[in-house]
Amino acid sequence: MPMLDLKGVSLYYNVKGNGLPIVFIHPPLLTCENFRYQMEELSQYFKVISFDIRGHGRSQYSLKPITYHLIAEDITHLLDYLGIEKAFLCGYSTGSSVALEFMLTYPDRAFGSILVSGMSEASDFYNRKRISLSIKLANPATFSILAKAITIGNADSMETFKTLYWAAEKGDVKNINQYFQYSLEYNCTEQLENIELPVLLIYGEKDKSFHQYAKLLHEKLRYNELKFLSNEKHQIPTKATPQLNQLIIDFVHLHNKS
Repeated sequence: MPMLDLKGVSLYYNVKGNGLPIVFIHPPLLTCENFRYQMEELSQYFKVISFDIRGHGRSQYSLKPITYHLIAEDITHLLDYLGIEKAFLCGYSTGSSVALEFMLTYPDRAFGSILVSGMSEASDFYNRKRISLSIKLANPATFSILAKAITIGNADSMETFKTLYWAAEKGDVKNINQYFQYSLEYNCTEQLENIELPVLLIYGEKDKSFHQYAKLLHEKLRYNELKFLSNEKHQIPTKATPQLNQLIIDFVHLHNKS
């Protein structure tokens, strides 16, 4: 099992394929297993990299609180370890906020980003309530309820559910709670104009509560393209795989600067 030692914390990662590198970033509780379909297909064209954030899945518990900056820093260490100077980033949901933080903090390490159901802040009532509920349930007594709800929502089949749930329940409740909590605090909206890298924004047409974030990012980011997937909701990586993968292929080929 490939592990990267980060000063006493072992980070699980997975690399498949060759070519331009793409790093996938998962949201709280979920793991790199959520990108299993991207790893499988996109590795035919690119070097696809996924990892479990500290305290998630097969990565070890972190004494340091989980923040987007810490996750972005860990990505740079992973890239260094793999001998990769620059990569494309693909963040899903809250993972998209990490991708934004990475581009703001380490712009020289990124070619650009694909943000799937992403946001630069959690400001609307519905999503703040949803995240707040997740924080309440992210404790030892109710964690299994939260894990089942989130993994069922992201599963396209019973097999996928079992895989996602198996990985999720290995995580540390405290670190997962910290990741959820930080998503309520983070706001980089006023810094978006400082990002000079190309960004692909992808949202589900039925994911109505996130359309305001799609509009916000589309207006604020200097170089971006916005795509809505018809008849799709929030869980695009597992439930709209063909469309998402083709959009990623086209975007990476278009912005190939290697």
